[in-house]
Amino acid sequence: MVSQSSPILGNSAASANLHFPSGPSPRLRSSRAGMLFPRTSSQDASSRGRYSHINADSLNGDPFHHSSSSSPFRPGSRMALLAAAPVGLYKASVTRFGRRRGPALLCFCCLVLFLTSFAFHSRFVSKARRWPGMRGTSTVVFGTEQLRKIWEWEILSGHYPSTRPIPVEMGFTSPPNNPALPPNAAFKAPEAADGGVVTYTIGTGAKRIYPEVKLRQPDFGHPPRPIPGSILDLDIIFENCDFSSGKYVRDCHEMLRLGAGLDSHTRLRREDLEYLRYIYVLDGEGDHLQARDDNATASLPPTKRASEDWERDLPLPPHSQYNPTNRQSSPCPEDDPRIFHMFWAGPFTDKPYMAMMAFLFTQNLGLHLENPASENVCRPQLWLWVSRGPADAMPSPTAIDEMFEELRNNPWSAPFLHPRFKDMIQFRLWNTTEQLDSVDELKNDWRNLGDELFRSEGRSKKAEAKKKLGVSVALDGKSSESHESYNKLPVVLSDLVRFVLCHRFGGVYLDVDMLFLRDWEELWGWSGSFSYRWSHEDRYNTAVLRLRRGSALGTFLLRTALKNGFDFHPTMMSRYLRESNMEKLLYRVPDALFDPAWLSTDHRKKHWWSSPEYFQRDRPPQPFFTDFDNFFNTPSDASAAPSVVGFDGFFRGAYLYHYHNEWWKPFDAARFWPDLGPRFAEVEKMGRAAIADKPAAFPEGIVRNDKRDLDWATVLKRTFEAYLRGERPNMYGEWIRW
Repeated sequence: MVSQSSPILGNSAASANLHFPSGPSPRLRSSRAGMLFPRTSSQDASSRGRYSHINADSLNGDPFHHSSSSSPFRPGSRMALLAAAPVGLYKASVTRFGRRRGPALLCFCCLVLFLTSFAFHSRFVSKARRWPGMRGTSTVVFGTEQLRKIWEWEILSGHYPSTRPIPVEMGFTSPPNNPALPPNAAFKAPEAADGGVVTYTIGTGAKRIYPEVKLRQPDFGHPPRPIPGSILDLDIIFENCDFSSGKYVRDCHEMLRLGAGLDSHTRLRREDLEYLRYIYVLDGEGDHLQARDDNATASLPPTKRASEDWERDLPLPPHSQYNPTNRQSSPCPEDDPRIFHMFWAGPFTDKPYMAMMAFLFTQNLGLHLENPASENVCRPQLWLWVSRGPADAMPSPTAIDEMFEELRNNPWSAPFLHPRFKDMIQFRLWNTTEQLDSVDELKNDWRNLGDELFRSEGRSKKAEAKKKLGVSVALDGKSSESHESYNKLPVVLSDLVRFVLCHRFGGVYLDVDMLFLRDWEELWGWSGSFSYRWSHEDRYNTAVLRLRRGSALGTFLLRTALKNGFDFHPTMMSRYLRESNMEKLLYRVPDALFDPAWLSTDHRKKHWWSSPEYFQRDRPPQPFFTDFDNFFNTPSDASAAPSVVGFDGFFRGAYLYHYHNEWWKPFDAARFWPDLGPRFAEVEKMGRAAIADKPAAFPEGIVRNDKRDLDWATVLKRTFEAYLRGERPNMYGEWIRW
């Protein structure tokens, strides 16, 4: 049979006069012929088969053609070797163990490898940080009846001014009276079915009035002080600032400014903003109902897997007599003093200095009056607790005198010993033994812990005591200190300190690396307890902690920590509250109020191999930080803003700024001393002498011996100092009087 001319092959196939008899295909025949008669490069195109008219060299520039030389699976390449590995393993298993047992053993080894990798990922990479199949030991130490008793005590004492529902697990069959909530006559309480559980409370408190806060003529240029006795509605704050519901820190700050009149001298919004009011005052009494939630069915009581038995016969004091601040004969209630607690270990530096300067610049201390006590206003105080030893278990009899001697001889602390500040700032010596012995919940048990007294996230930190106490500041930016190297024992001790101090004395605990940005009047009015959210994670950061003195919640937290290794780390405190259904008693405030830069500087990785996910960088707050270092070393492309917009443009609306442990970075490398004017000339002299042999490194600009561009940290320091020198008013337009 003679082949016909093919339209595909054209005349070349016909001219070759190829014959295709029956039998093996031409391609097979050609391959066999190739084995018998190897071709050489001298053979003509007619002997190379049916596609001899195609020139392979013409395909080199074709993007869709991949030659074997460029393929990742070319012979001898790494990919080819990896691809051949499974085949090699299979052949080796068959050769060694047979066609049945070999593949079975190979599959078993692959399964073991997979499970081992999964186990190590669960233990060291995942958030749970435990081996798979192992449930973490429960931290619960109270039964449902005792937990319900704590809830009832807090509500009846007026410490729950929120409309959030009570957890179903508490099993309330009748709603408790809530003096911290206003009445709602339009609400009809649902009837509980047999065995039903109610999750609402009966509001018996005063009516809430949400006033418009704005400047009155002729005042202009500075925001007004908060209304004495006004209260912050954290439920409204949560609705507008919660990260979990997609709210932006930028929008939250605008709401905080509008509702408090912080932008009334530059107001650009002209719409009706009544729905953004979040500050209220109390007026009148009531005896009606406040809606919470429908009936629900209680679940099983919390279980405890630890070896200790549940706590029995929880001792609690009588309920507090809730009495709103603006109704009392005395401006400061005895059971709720306005005390800011801070804790410092090591030599005094510019970090506690700046915390106290911000306190003087923002809080309603009456420094603009000759006699601050002349006004019927509750003035806050700042108590700085000083640690002088690794654990301060047994201070010497002369420890207090030695502490004040050191404070007088340190330029960063000496200014606050001035008589003008004696009713506002107090230095107190921390004594671990005396403090723990003064707390009923701890005094009989804490000594039994021995060397395990200082634990953090389940690990003992006793070895940290060998490190140097305190951190030195490097003016040249070449510090050897880091977040990993400095002594962590004071940090662990401070985790304990904040709960002990707030439970014993009341008030609010703040970490020293926080700066006040506005008056706290409305936050003091909130009668409940609160902390704030740990960035994007659903847990607490107790860098801010508000507890009522001697409260049932404080008793719960101290006893639970005691029974769980005396661990007060925020992660563990979050577990205690979550596993016992007590989270709503400690309000988790959005971090936009206290830590406004955290979300934009933070990120998360779903897997160790995945790219980091950043937050809110599409609409960041002002200023925009991508790292906490930007506060001390503002990037050059953004360094024009600090000196132009100043304090008023620094996270306006937030209550605090938290710069997260940057202890070794100076606030002002060019003027690293308290620059407070002639009244504190001796202090300035001490400060200059202390850095005489410490060269500072910074680029100079048009001002000699000064930084070319002022960082945010420097601008805030010089703003606070100008206020104490009498060169400018504070943020509310008040001039200091000496």
